[in-house]
Amino acid sequence: MERFYTCSCFFSDNIFLEEYKLHVRFVSENQFRKDYQNILRSLGCVSESQFRDVLGKIHAEIERRQHYILKSAERAATIKEIYTPLHQHVYYLQESFLAPEFLQLVKYCTSTDATMEGLMNLIQTEAAPRVFRFPVFRKEFCKDFIEELEHFEQSDAPKGRPNTMNNYGILLNELGFDETFITPLREVYLHPLTALLYSDYGGSCLDSHKAFVVKYAMREDLDLSYHYDNAEVTLNVSLGKDFTEGNLFFGDMRQVPLSETECVEVEHHVTEGLLHRGQHMHGALPISSGTRWNLIIWMRASRERNKLCPMCGKRPTLVESGGFSDGFTMDPDDTSSTFSCSLT
Repeated sequence: MERFYTCSCFFSDNIFLEEYKLHVRFVSENQFRKDYQNILRSLGCVSESQFRDVLGKIHAEIERRQHYILKSAERAATIKEIYTPLHQHVYYLQESFLAPEFLQLVKYCTSTDATMEGLMNLIQTEAAPRVFRFPVFRKEFCKDFIEELEHFEQSDAPKGRPNTMNNYGILLNELGFDETFITPLREVYLHPLTALLYSDYGGSCLDSHKAFVVKYAMREDLDLSYHYDNAEVTLNVSLGKDFTEGNLFFGDMRQVPLSETECVEVEHHVTEGLLHRGQHMHGALPISSGTRWNLIIWMRASRERNKLCPMCGKRPTLVESGGFSDGFTMDPDDTSSTFSCSLT
């Protein structure tokens, strides 16, 4: 497998302050005070003790990121050693898991005469601009998959947080889903669709991913703030269980100010996937009852992100990492590539 890297901005950018619903960049305390103190005051962080509390949370998050690769590998090794799956079959992608409507889309996209117009005739409607909704899995698979996730959640095995915005969920690479489920799903079934739908956003050259599940429940995470993904293309599948409300909403691309954006609310039914560009701003409204699980696959195209990191908007400075990392690769013929050693 080709070696993948992280951009150094991973250690300083897009740190989410949950209490203030704010993403920040932290290089030094002086820089942070200059850039964010007035904004934080307007959001209710008025005292020095409150500001110090924010700094403490930022330093803890930076430390977590610096040790992320090592800790993730340790968790994966421990899970493999001590955890016994409830439903072993869900770890191995089978075509019988997939919805007939999804298979029809894939079959069309792999035909020699496939066109964007023809594909849109099958999908029928856009849920929002360039946001496409269609069934992905059968209900029987979603039921077994959730039972496996809940079985793991209740076990003594270690668990990693999916990202800075979701407090509840599971990193699927640590649980052992990458090679036998997510990779073939991306390469065999999703690639034909993304190549047609998002050729201008790297959809025809996706070569890595990050996959995780997130959980929304009463007295846990209820919603998800407005954000964009570290991906060229994202698939978000509603797995279940029973819940009310919690629709998604989409704005514009990240470059468009919120003041100039009109958001569109999108219903997300169980078994259905929403396919969208990673830089398309979006969020999730709160559920009002029940429990909801979603499968998220951030799909990356090194050919695109090697030019410009989607998170910091600059040419990436590469940091050694493991697995698919953040999807950057090093071109041995590109003498302008910048590289630094891992901080872990």
